[in-house]
Amino acid sequence: MLTEAVEKLLAGGDLSVEESAAVLEQVMAGQASEVQTAAFLVALRAKGETVQELAGLARTMRRLATRVEVAGDDLLDTAGTGGGRPSFNVSTTAAIVAAGAGCRVAKHGNRSATSRSGSADVLEALGARIDLEPAAIAECIEATGFGFMFAPAHHQATRHVVPVRRELAVRTVFNFLGPLTNPAGATRQLIGVSDPAYLERLAGALGLLGGRSALVVSSDDGLDEVSASGVTRLVELKDGGTHAFELRPEDLDLEPAPPDAIPAGPPDENARILRAVTAGERGPARSLALANAGAAVYVAGGAPSIPEGVRRAEEAIDSGAVEEVLDRYLERTRALAPAVA
Repeated sequence: MLTEAVEKLLAGGDLSVEESAAVLEQVMAGQASEVQTAAFLVALRAKGETVQELAGLARTMRRLATRVEVAGDDLLDTAGTGGGRPSFNVSTTAAIVAAGAGCRVAKHGNRSATSRSGSADVLEALGARIDLEPAAIAECIEATGFGFMFAPAHHQATRHVVPVRRELAVRTVFNFLGPLTNPAGATRQLIGVSDPAYLERLAGALGLLGGRSALVVSSDDGLDEVSASGVTRLVELKDGGTHAFELRPEDLDLEPAPPDAIPAGPPDENARILRAVTAGERGPARSLALANAGAAVYVAGGAPSIPEGVRRAEEAIDSGAVEEVLDRYLERTRALAPAVA
């Protein structure tokens, strides 16, 4: 199957959902050599991934994932696909703010790939234990409104792809698959992409995978986030269809936050920024976090519009609710984590 798929891609053909799913089944079962896997990833990248290919690959990853079982279909996830202009951990901060605003968040993330600090890195710097069993993660979500799933622990079959991706050292389809394969089955998602060509494709793939509500965003100032200083292009998945629109900083009534005002730092520095935002400190980091938290609250159904989502996120920070969620989450992870040998 893999050889035929590579031939088809090299000829400019597209794979169906079923063909894409079958190829990844073969790779994740360890039935493909590293050369074959690299050929597939490069051929797919060169041809350009379609909605059907993204959905098929994600379907296999979802099926093989170690799931986190949480009751209800209202779970929210926020994630960037990487490759954007470096900044602090915006999607993680936005997720915690959204939890403080009453959303139930199942954050799926990893260590740094394209930035200096990934979501796993900053949460550890804050004092969280990220090595929880699935049942403990579910308990965190139920008890605090926030839980974190460390991607390698839930997608162990991707171990066959890791050395190939490391050797290739270029963007592959796996950069997009993380946000499409939430182990808790989150149906409400905010996803950032650095390349606006993928806005429609990721939204369409989420629709095929059963997503209920999503925003896929890309900003003109180079962020894979909602911008608080430039125009953001968005594609919304809602009621089974998609539509595109633009968002400007003045729509959100926030203090400007130019990207270069918030330099990307190592995990401990980003943890300090995150803590400052949750404590109510004013400045560009707060504006950028609120822009994204507002979009997340809207996607989760907690507000009728993104600007209203921003207002509710502001209220959650200023009331102390966000800081309380963060503190309770950190404490809960330490109580539930396995003993360190």
